Amino acid sequence: MKTSKQQFGLSQKVLVLAILAAFGPAHADDSINEFIKPDSSVRVGVGGVSGDSKDRALFGQYNGLRNDDYYGLFDVDINKRDDATGTWTKFRGSNLGLDTRELGFGQQKQGDWKYSIEYGELVRNYQNTVNTGMTGIGTDTPTIRALAAPGTGTDVDLHTKRKAATLNFGKWISPNLQFEANFKNEDKDGARVFGRGLNCGTISGFTHIFCGPGSSGGILMLPEPINSTTRTAEARLTFTGDKFLISAAYNGSFYDNAFGSLRPTLSGNLYNPNGTVLNTATGPGSYVATYMTQPMALAPDNQAHKFSILGNYTFTPSTKATFKYAYTYARQDQDFASSGLTGGPAGVPNLDGRVDTQLAQVGVTSRITPKLGLLANVRYEDRNNKTPVALYGWNAGVTNSQNSLTKLDGKLEANYRFAPGYSGTLGVDYETMDYGVPAATSQPGGYDILREKTNDLAYRLELRRSLSETFTGAIGYIHSKRDGSDWRNADVQGTPVISAAAAALLGEGGRPVTPTMFQDRKRDKIRLSADWTPMERVSLQFIYEDGKDKFDSPHSGEVKGLEDSDAKFYGIDASFALSDNWKMNAYWNQGEESMQVNHTLYLGSLSSKTAAFGLGLNGKVSSKIELGGNLTVTDDKYKYAQGLAEDNPAATIATNQAFLNATGGLPDTSYRATTLNLFGKYALQKNADIRLDLIHQRAKYNDWAWGYAGVPFFYSDNTSLSAQQQQNVTFIGVSYIYKFQ
Repeated sequence: MKTSKQQFGLSQKVLVLAILAAFGPAHADDSINEFIKPDSSVRVGVGGVSGDSKDRALFGQYNGLRNDDYYGLFDVDINKRDDATGTWTKFRGSNLGLDTRELGFGQQKQGDWKYSIEYGELVRNYQNTVNTGMTGIGTDTPTIRALAAPGTGTDVDLHTKRKAATLNFGKWISPNLQFEANFKNEDKDGARVFGRGLNCGTISGFTHIFCGPGSSGGILMLPEPINSTTRTAEARLTFTGDKFLISAAYNGSFYDNAFGSLRPTLSGNLYNPNGTVLNTATGPGSYVATYMTQPMALAPDNQAHKFSILGNYTFTPSTKATFKYAYTYARQDQDFASSGLTGGPAGVPNLDGRVDTQLAQVGVTSRITPKLGLLANVRYEDRNNKTPVALYGWNAGVTNSQNSLTKLDGKLEANYRFAPGYSGTLGVDYETMDYGVPAATSQPGGYDILREKTNDLAYRLELRRSLSETFTGAIGYIHSKRDGSDWRNADVQGTPVISAAAAALLGEGGRPVTPTMFQDRKRDKIRLSADWTPMERVSLQFIYEDGKDKFDSPHSGEVKGLEDSDAKFYGIDASFALSDNWKMNAYWNQGEESMQVNHTLYLGSLSSKTAAFGLGLNGKVSSKIELGGNLTVTDDKYKYAQGLAEDNPAATIATNQAFLNATGGLPDTSYRATTLNLFGKYALQKNADIRLDLIHQRAKYNDWAWGYAGVPFFYSDNTSLSAQQQQNVTFIGVSYIYKFQ
């Protein structure tokens, strides 16, 4: 086997000879220089954005262009090579005038050593503006002050910002042995939408313990304060032999959160849903206030350590094997008291959470004959939850569940070439999930039945044919069926095994609530694709997918939960070389999803249609002028059709149906954005350009969750969230680019 250094030297020689043969010495000199002496460049400019922060709420979510009107544009890309030692030095900076800036410096000597230092920032601005009387947003002790009316408070734009620094290092200890390591520190600060609610309606005869007589509950927007640090570390040693590769690694993750809990305080009263004052000093309002101001646990400090080994072995040129084993040890033991949390189990200072995970995988691929290829793969994962059980439940004697998970995946696949231009693939996939049994002292909440195990068996078939040198088509079909072990009663402590007949009698009206992952499921999916090159300069790709899922679980009434779902996808991609100087590309795709959900009292027929279109053009008008642009359109629509379920009481079904007929159910939500990007570049001289960029976006955003027909949704303190429905933004930037070596 050739060593990595020898391979690099050989590839250089082959590359040089290929360039010389194809283009001749004059052109070859220029092409080789692009590899050994690439250009460096510096870009300096200024850009401006129209409108205000509300006009830019969608446009400026992630690009750092929301809050200010003018920005500096500054990029740098420096590449240097020491010809005597073969050492490369690279320095890169992008978006240095924005809140999304990135910097990187690195050096490497090919086949010997390398290192780099990177720094990056990323900001996320939430598209909805908060109007509130709350103070202390961004801290763990906000004060709730109700507004006299929605919209009379202070506007607050929530955002989060990440700052990450990364150090990478690599060393070739020998031609066959390489060591790599990296360390990353990421700080995240800001606040995001969060909250708490209390429903004081009676559900299945159950009333929340904090609901006093006559209380209707409440809901508050309580922004989650964010001040956390995530550190990750990796070290890897890789050895390459004549027929094998083996790599051993350590990965560590360390998360620290400065805020252990959110502890709001309430100053004054709140409001009932009908707008009347809810007196929080006495009566039902005092119960609601007590619940709303309890400490809320935030993400706790935690750490995980992963040790892994992976590799591959070549038995023969046509038969290869891969393998992997990994062990992960994860802990979470932050003290409750230091997090501001009280009322935990007696004598238990922290969760003492521990999860040990083992993962093993082995796979083999072999070309048995020139026409027949086989693949086999097995993957095993055991996630063992060793967290001690303790009395965390609302009810006496109820503990946490200590759920673990074991997963086994298997895959067999055969590929056969029937005749010139014909091939087929037949595959079988198997997956079994063992969720274990909840601790005998636990009592799952929110659903009626569950399973210990599920089994999923799938069959795959694909046929591919080349109709000509320019057209290839394929059709694929997948059928899978999921079932599982005996049902267990989740309404009873210890979750005892029950018959399917007994399970069907649980819940309201024989409609037990079943998590989707435990339901029986039948899935059918078809996929069509084609590649067509009608002429040398034109390439087209087509794709169509259609999948249907049908869910079932024990019931004597209607199935409660997800009944069935349907997903379709269509897509076309095209590229055109109009000439040697002009190229164009285009795409269109559309996805459609629907699902039928049987909820308490109503039936939901939920559907979505998402479409995207893009058109791009780029080329040179002359040796000095380059122009380009692209147009993209995104159009998303979501529908929430409703009907009445069988569990509607006879006394109210007429009233509920009349209300549904009058209102039409929930309104649709939609999002549409049209974005035009244009640029022009003019070469002032061989090593200097001036560039003009223009971006125009028109977006329309309509989401009834935060407001409808001009009326905003408001919380119990009259806090409201809103977004400007029609947003038009234009960005214009001009910059000077200087290139050098």
